Amino acid sequence: MSDVPPVTRALVIANVVMFGLQQLFYLPMLLNLALWPIGPAQLMPLGHGASVLVQFEPWQLITYAFLHGSVGHVAFNMLGLWSVGTPIERLLGARAYLFYYFVCVLGAAVAQLLIVAYVSHDFVPTLGASGGVFGVMLAFGMIYPHQKLMLAFIPVPISAWLFVIIYATIELFSGVLKIQPGVAHFAHLGGMLAGIVLILYWRGQLPIKPKRVLIR
Repeated sequence: MSDVPPVTRALVIANVVMFGLQQLFYLPMLLNLALWPIGPAQLMPLGHGASVLVQFEPWQLITYAFLHGSVGHVAFNMLGLWSVGTPIERLLGARAYLFYYFVCVLGAAVAQLLIVAYVSHDFVPTLGASGGVFGVMLAFGMIYPHQKLMLAFIPVPISAWLFVIIYATIELFSGVLKIQPGVAHFAHLGGMLAGIVLILYWRGQLPIKPKRVLIR
């Protein structure tokens, strides 16, 4: 971890610490910090005849990204953040990288809220850093498109741009076909979409131009 740049290191540590706290205070953290659908408060059954009111709060747009559902969930996200976040932070610098990460987190949250409000109508919480991680992965694919990646499930090196396209396509079809219904596939895509928009803006490729080009 000593070789990992400061923001990526801080995010990994914060997520691991928060996951540890979840083991001690799971229910209050889930009720208050996970991302709940927008709308009136609803009763969530706790078992044994008990229930509690839960609802959306603005801070959940950020806090949900520090909660995870399992050891595998947090481990996979933090491994991804460490591997692709390290070179992106070194390129962008700490401030721009942190801004980029949380824009992707917000993009993922908005996408998930829209899907729940207009498509699924499920009153269930969303949690996990995947939206931010997918956004950083998208940045890696756009900035280093020809960097070769060796993946466990693909026996040959694959270009970063192709990996991102394949992963995004899998997420899209998984969401549309409702594969792994407990996974917020459209939140992942929302994080990637937010990342694309911000990178294009920083490159000066949108109608609204930045004060200076940050990424070439």
